[in-house]
Amino acid sequence: MKATAPRPAASFEFREILYEKNAPIPGAARITINRPSRYNAYSTGALLELTQAFADAALDDAVGVVVYTGAGDRAFCTGGDVVEYADEYVRHPRHYWKYMGMFRHYLEAILQCGKPVVARINGMAVGGGNESQLACDLSLAGEHAIFKQVGVHVGSVAAGGATQWLPLAIGDRRARWMLMTGESVPAATAAEWGLVNKAVPTVRQGDRWIERASFEQIRAAQAGKEGLRIDLEKLDEEVAATASRLLESFPECMRYTKQQVNFHKEFAWNQTIGHAADWLALHYTHWEPLEGMRAFVEKRKPDYAKLRAVAAAGGASETPWGAPIAVCASCGEGGQPEGFLYCGRCGTRRGA
Repeated sequence: MKATAPRPAASFEFREILYEKNAPIPGAARITINRPSRYNAYSTGALLELTQAFADAALDDAVGVVVYTGAGDRAFCTGGDVVEYADEYVRHPRHYWKYMGMFRHYLEAILQCGKPVVARINGMAVGGGNESQLACDLSLAGEHAIFKQVGVHVGSVAAGGATQWLPLAIGDRRARWMLMTGESVPAATAAEWGLVNKAVPTVRQGDRWIERASFEQIRAAQAGKEGLRIDLEKLDEEVAATASRLLESFPECMRYTKQQVNFHKEFAWNQTIGHAADWLALHYTHWEPLEGMRAFVEKRKPDYAKLRAVAAAGGASETPWGAPIAVCASCGEGGQPEGFLYCGRCGTRRGA
């Protein structure tokens, strides 16, 4: 089909991702989020590029398996770029609905790729990064990786895959623990829970591999201390071996197997994602994401207690300055926050 003819990977000239064919082995394609300075958080532009790359891999009959990873060894993906969120979506909440449409297309490009997608977890998978690896068919993680959901701590809800798919992958109680506490899950534990298929050693001291490395050993390896280092050799060997194994199959049978196994994932997704997109866009008009995103950018802890205190005192905890119902007695301008001491239009002090 000329309209769907595959293109050379280099012809796309992507800016925020890397796209390769016949990598890491012949017959495979590799897609890499290439934003290591932002811990491979995806921007809006990156989402569009990722969607296009997965769509091309789906249409290329020479590609039998897709490997999805992040650049470097610190992060697989840490979800959406919170700096972009704070700058764009807190200011224009309606745009978040549009953004969620792009995010939806990206994850559905993985779900509907028609070929097995293997997540190569080369570091932390946080927020939308964990949701991204949940969208994949198989996940192989380095033991230095961690998995985490942060939505309720930054003023959002992880309804872009985590609330839908975590209960399917690890069970209801463990899903609630991850979503509600925000605690990190080490790769070895993730493998035991079924969050990933396998965790392989990535901490090395000289020629010796350290299996189930401790948190302290991982930190030392990431800092290059005590002769320890992060080495992704075994992870790459496992990914290559898995990709080779997947290629030893009939492509149409593989495609339909994926379609059938996707039933519960797609059922949960399609029943909830439209509602989630609308609710999250509306929620960006509220105080919680404003405080959560601002605290992240300012590198401080959000003031969770303040919002509860305002609500307990009978105030409007949804907005920083109260409900927009005040009317200036001087100029008659309405729709002003109750907490404003002065009119936003004429400057007259309220109650004067």
